[in-house]
Amino acid sequence: MPTIHFEPDGKKIAASTSETVLAAALRAGIPTAHPCGGDARCSICRVSIEEGLGHCAPMTERERVLSEQLGFSPEVRLACQTTAAGDIKVRRLVVDEDDLELTQRLDQSSEPFSIGEEKELAILFADIRGFTEFSEKLPPYDVIYILNRYFYHMGKIISAHDGSIENYIGDGLMALFGLDYSPSACFRAVSAGLRMIEDIARNRHHFEDIYGMSFQIGVGIHYGKVVVGTVGQRMTAIGDAVNFASRIESANKDYGTELLISEAVYHQVAEKCAVTRTIENAVMKGKSGTHVLYAVQALNEGILSAHERVRTNGG
Repeated sequence: MPTIHFEPDGKKIAASTSETVLAAALRAGIPTAHPCGGDARCSICRVSIEEGLGHCAPMTERERVLSEQLGFSPEVRLACQTTAAGDIKVRRLVVDEDDLELTQRLDQSSEPFSIGEEKELAILFADIRGFTEFSEKLPPYDVIYILNRYFYHMGKIISAHDGSIENYIGDGLMALFGLDYSPSACFRAVSAGLRMIEDIARNRHHFEDIYGMSFQIGVGIHYGKVVVGTVGQRMTAIGDAVNFASRIESANKDYGTELLISEAVYHQVAEKCAVTRTIENAVMKGKSGTHVLYAVQALNEGILSAHERVRTNGG
């Protein structure tokens, strides 16, 4: 009788050759979402076959159609349709409520700006540290899964702070605050950046449990004038302030920090944020001259009562 090894649950279940992976999981009390009732009318019960793919029966016609429609790689199968003639090891790809909501949600598009308009905005850039090395050890499907989960979590935080993700750049993102002309754009951007860093730390165990490794992010924020408009059916922001915000994010790698803000942002949030380091004479790649950057650790609202400022020249 074949054995099905379930991850990340760490359970091994004996199953008959006619019993689907979903049926075996449910029989063993392993929570496996299947909103369509196991009829291959959704893809929520998807699993990744980590070992023994050759022991799996060929796809049913329903599974094949859905797999081709969604572009699944061969090792990604529907648990409700998959049976095995030999031992297999599978990994559930929808393991919690976040995964379920992310997998089920429909793409939603916001109404773009129809004409160019100059605005003063807080621009936030975030980037995953060491993601290339992280992703090289994983199958392509898992890389996309991780990025989707990451962007989903970051998007919820940014939205909660009245920001808007304007662009995705590989494993990075750019978000704008102040499109509503709010005077608190900088504070909301910094608050969102801190929450993003906290969320990554809080959920680090999720990726460690599944992949045995995790990652960190760097965040950079600047405030300045940009031109906002529609280019190629999507809203975008253009201007030197955008480039500067991107350079600030990259500077985290040079100074060993997680969240850096420009002097323009600091002037608006100085009394509300705990600055742990002031970097004077910072040299920015692609920018002339030197600049002053501030490393922010937390908000002052009861989180930190005092802070120590370390002044450095060029780091």
